[in-house]
Amino acid sequence: MLIGLVVTVAVLGGGGWAVQQAVGNAAANPPDMQKIWIALGAMAAVGLVFGLVTAGRISPLATFVPSLVLLAWTVVYALDMNRALSLIPSEPSVNQIIRDAGFGARTMLTTGVLALIGVALFIPVLMPSRWSRRQDDLDEDYETTPEGSYY
Repeated sequence: MLIGLVVTVAVLGGGGWAVQQAVGNAAANPPDMQKIWIALGAMAAVGLVFGLVTAGRISPLATFVPSLVLLAWTVVYALDMNRALSLIPSEPSVNQIIRDAGFGARTMLTTGVLALIGVALFIPVLMPSRWSRRQDDLDEDYETTPEGSYY
């Protein structure tokens, strides 16, 4: 469950901040290449976390929690756009980094990227092998020997 919360924060916070920085610096004249490289590095880090959780054999809750959050927020956006956008912190009293992450999350929400990521995170939840208990490899290699044998 904790890993799922970390992935949710990484996608919404880190991905949102990186999107805002990349879009803001790409529109600048001339663009600040150092900030664009930092934003691309943050996107790569979020992608690494996303890939490790999606492909790794971690608890199914590690992908279910963020997929539930992202898909629920997308459904709220589809039903009531103003309510979904009001969840994004945009007041001047909020730290600038959090506002940037919020604006980037808004961009991802309105363009459908959060729905895409939510579906991609939900697919591993449907695989039965994620819910089964892991077998201990040492138990399979152990052979019992009859009493009194040399081997």
